[in-house]
Amino acid sequence: MTPSLVALVAFLALQLGIGIWISRRIVSESDYLVGGRRLGHLLATFSIFATWFGAETVIGSAGAIHAEGITLASAEPFGYGLCLILIGLLLARPLWDRGLTTLADLHRQRFGVGVERLAAVLLIPSSVLWAAAQVRAFGQVISSAGAIDVEAAITLGALFIVGYTAFGGLLADAVTDVLQGVLLSFGLIVTLVAVIQQVGGPAEAVSLIAASDRINLAPRHAGPWLETLESWAIPVFGSLASTEVISRVIATRSRGVARRSTLAAGALYILIGSIPVVIALLGAHLVGPLAHPEQLLPAVARDHLPPLLYAVFAGGLVSAILSTVDSTLLVASGLLSHNLIVPLARITDERHKVRVARAGVAGFGLVAYALALGAEGVFALVEQASAFGSAGLLVTVLFALFTPWGSPRTATLTLLGGIGTYVGALSLGATAPFLASLGASLLLWGLGCAMDSRAR
Repeated sequence: MTPSLVALVAFLALQLGIGIWISRRIVSESDYLVGGRRLGHLLATFSIFATWFGAETVIGSAGAIHAEGITLASAEPFGYGLCLILIGLLLARPLWDRGLTTLADLHRQRFGVGVERLAAVLLIPSSVLWAAAQVRAFGQVISSAGAIDVEAAITLGALFIVGYTAFGGLLADAVTDVLQGVLLSFGLIVTLVAVIQQVGGPAEAVSLIAASDRINLAPRHAGPWLETLESWAIPVFGSLASTEVISRVIATRSRGVARRSTLAAGALYILIGSIPVVIALLGAHLVGPLAHPEQLLPAVARDHLPPLLYAVFAGGLVSAILSTVDSTLLVASGLLSHNLIVPLARITDERHKVRVARAGVAGFGLVAYALALGAEGVFALVEQASAFGSAGLLVTVLFALFTPWGSPRTATLTLLGGIGTYVGALSLGATAPFLASLGASLLLWGLGCAMDSRAR
């Protein structure tokens, strides 16, 4: 084992130990899924930031820029950062006021049990796809640190991730997020400084970026403009009703904390998320051919940082991945256990509820592992996760929170029509399947409301 891999394994062991220690304090479903609703500003801000700042921000976006460059369609990090800010401005307070455990609870409150269960079924695939992206990125980091085959590294990463998540729940994740966020930010800043020094200093770095052929922001004809709108709509609107962030929002101790922490996390995301973009533009001058473009940033850090600082970088990156995958697996498991299994099986014992949720984490972890092995890349998985079924969910959430309009029939029509349109448009090779599904969802909601009005 290389020194970097030894340090990384030690860091992972620490993470697992924290998860096991926190697990002793989990006595109820609320403790496991939403941390007992007691997150303050510090825990909530870093938990939201670390949950959102995952593999796609560091590994995926840097690899995509290394392979394809920057165009007007390159939305990272501003698209997802803007999404967090919009959640803070528009959704954090009304969602917290509802006292939810999962986002599907909102659908039960407004539209009934049938719509709740449908929403849960539609929300689960998105979380599992996002978890798969993190599992794949975890494997890329382990592979880069220890010269291990990527597929083998993904397998090892998946085993650890499932164990870590099943033990600690959201509370363990939130407790470690502060350290994780600081480590990640420090690691990225140190790597950026090292890269700038390697290319000849700040002035030379600016010159290289300005002269780079990897940046092409020139306007194009109508076709690519539609692709550009799609690429921005997915992170900004497709993720607006993200169950992973919402799970953190509803876990805070007050509506004010929910709003302020989400806004702060959005600003922090944009600031720190810009670093991998710069490193990707300069990294092409420092590394040779790569078997996987997604290995760019770990390779740059490994080759240009001292072993101790590289261990800090790798540990911070792994921490961010752990936080994100922890959230996605917990959300998927929570939807399955809290909204489907527990009410259908009429489970009332809190410890039994926790066991069901932990079993769900393990099951969805295996599914995420299989998806990670067969995926083309991290960023592709995240785009699929953000777009899959999210248009109908976004429309129902917004109307449920801010209007009295809509019936169970209207919500069902919108949810099914939105995902049906997306899958159909995707299978037909449409340029903008998410925008098509968003438009269809709005039309179907309007049609449903008109039918409701006539029925009265």
